Parts: sequence; structure tokens; C-alpha cells
Amino acid sequence: MIFDTTREAQEVQIEILRKMSPEKRLALSLELGATSHELLVQGVRERHPEYEDNEVKMATIRLILPEKLFLQAFPWARNITP
Repeated sequence: MIFDTTREAQEVQIEILRKMSPEKRLALSLELGATSHELLVQGVRERHPEYEDNEVKMATIRLILPEKLFLQAFPWARNITP
């Protein structure tokens, strides 16, 4: 359930998605994923204007991965916060 959309609008959205070809739905989902990633990066940059590009990358990865996995994969980035 989407909480910021009326039920009627949600039904229209669902019908539009159902009418799309699988290729179009895939393209849309990839675009949404890329937009979500860019929003994460922008959020890190706003919170940490002092971060270099590599620190922004690590902070973004930290937001995506489970904490335990992040620390196992990047123990040297322990002090980088999102």
C-alpha cells in the first residue's frame, strides 16, 4: 500500500504498469533504481560536504549494505558515516 497516493490514483498507476511491455517495465525499474541511487549520493553530499568522492562512495555503499557486511568488506571505512 502506498500511503501518499489515493486508492484511485494507485489503481490508475497499476493499470498503466500492466499495459506496459516487459521491456518498458524493466527500463522503468532500472531508471527508478538509478534515481534512488543518485538521491542517496546527493543526501550523503549534503550531510558531508567535506567528503571526497571516495568517501561519498563508501558512505553510499554503507547505506545500501547491511552494516555487518559493510564492516567485513570495508573495515578501513569504519569511520565513514552516511
